[in-house]
Amino acid sequence: MKRLSLLLLVLPVCGLMALPPGVERVAAQEQHPGEYSPVDIENGSRLYTSQCITCHGPTGDGVSGIDLRRGTFKRIASDDDLRSVITGGVPGTGMPKFAFSPTEQNGVVAYIRAGFEVGGRAAKVGDTKRGKQVFETKGGCTGCHRVEGNGARKGPDLTDIGAMRSATMLQQSLTEPTGALLPINRPVRAVTKAGKTMTGRRLNEDTYTVQIIDESGRLQSLLKADLKEFQVQTASPMPSFRDTLTADEIADVVAYLLSLKG
Repeated sequence: MKRLSLLLLVLPVCGLMALPPGVERVAAQEQHPGEYSPVDIENGSRLYTSQCITCHGPTGDGVSGIDLRRGTFKRIASDDDLRSVITGGVPGTGMPKFAFSPTEQNGVVAYIRAGFEVGGRAAKVGDTKRGKQVFETKGGCTGCHRVEGNGARKGPDLTDIGAMRSATMLQQSLTEPTGALLPINRPVRAVTKAGKTMTGRRLNEDTYTVQIIDESGRLQSLLKADLKEFQVQTASPMPSFRDTLTADEIADVVAYLLSLKG
């Protein structure tokens, strides 16, 4: 144990590759379901700096058509795809093979998924097909959300959600829906002067009117002058899937949602 401690002290800061064979930095336990640990991200940052920055650049956009920090790839969807490219290279291009250990692969993937933010969060991205199945069955997501004309209207339409949100934002919406709730999607409660109460999701609002999708999925346009009460609530009506889906299932749903580009 003392010998290992001394080795770690004298190794270059930039080099995970400098670790002796058989010695790997052990990733800390995940802080959230379906996420890489902060240790994974930190290790990936060091490895990227020592091995990848020459071609891909400090912000990940050094190769034409690829922006690693923003998650723009030519042939990659899942984290397994990323690992395959890292370890197998891309024939006919300047991307070589890297003999990285599984821990090192996780580190690089985590750093990319964190958007190059060492102090950020990195959602795991699983399999798109499995994610679609979970979304439509176990998750029951179509009971509130609509995708390409299929599903309910109680929640936001997700047809192009992958073009608007990152993997980490989507993962947070699944596990911490209130914390990830956008102001425009906050639930509302309206009471007219005639005594009618309506609850739903705010769709649009201006100085004189507000449009909401009620709990039956119907569009309601209300004049503010006709309202006795109008409350914008801060708690999301969407349940957290932290305890109802496994970490792998959450990663798969994230992959499916990322694929929805409209």
